[in-house]
Amino acid sequence: MRRHTAVPWILPFLLFIGLLALQQIVRVPIWVRFVIPVAAILGVSRVALRGGPSRPALSVLIGLAVFVIWIAPDALAPSWHHFILFDNKIVGHPAANTPPAERHDLVFLTFRVAVSVAAVPILEELFWRGWLMRWLIDSKDFERVPLGTFAWSSFWLTALLFASEHGSFWDVGLAAGIIYNWWMVRTRNLWDCILAHAVTNAVLAAYVIGAGQWQYWL
Repeated sequence: MRRHTAVPWILPFLLFIGLLALQQIVRVPIWVRFVIPVAAILGVSRVALRGGPSRPALSVLIGLAVFVIWIAPDALAPSWHHFILFDNKIVGHPAANTPPAERHDLVFLTFRVAVSVAAVPILEELFWRGWLMRWLIDSKDFERVPLGTFAWSSFWLTALLFASEHGSFWDVGLAAGIIYNWWMVRTRNLWDCILAHAVTNAVLAAYVIGAGQWQYWL
């Protein structure tokens, strides 16, 4: 399976999404939702993750900016995500799905933060900006397309699909997708996007736990 060129880029994401779908049917322990994608990253994705960030300081600042954008609508207008565009049967509802008991469970919180900060940025950047943006340009041989290659169709379709992944928060998800896509085009470095994404998720996790804003943890 490792020989298929797309596997290192898409397998961790597909496993993660599969576990989320399974969670709707039967309870999947949070440590499982961390261990399985990380095992896939370590097992098959290392070849796609060589190197490191080229602009770490700016990547951190971009991650912080995306966090501000993420919470700004609700901070400025608390009913924002209860408008019909964001609160309906199609996109879902902006409600917390973390059970009250788990909000005070140190083991759960540790693994939940680890999923958000360590696993999700890697598996999502591998899939969205490492694979999909290039596959939409050349579906027959995406690896011939350098990382960060710009094409209007792939840029905007990737941003829109990334937004759709975030349910009721698709508006800020779209803004985040545009920014991360832009940063990939500017740096042509997957690790810069991973770092920015990880910073966003780390600060958001601190905000969720510290301010009790559990609705942001989908």
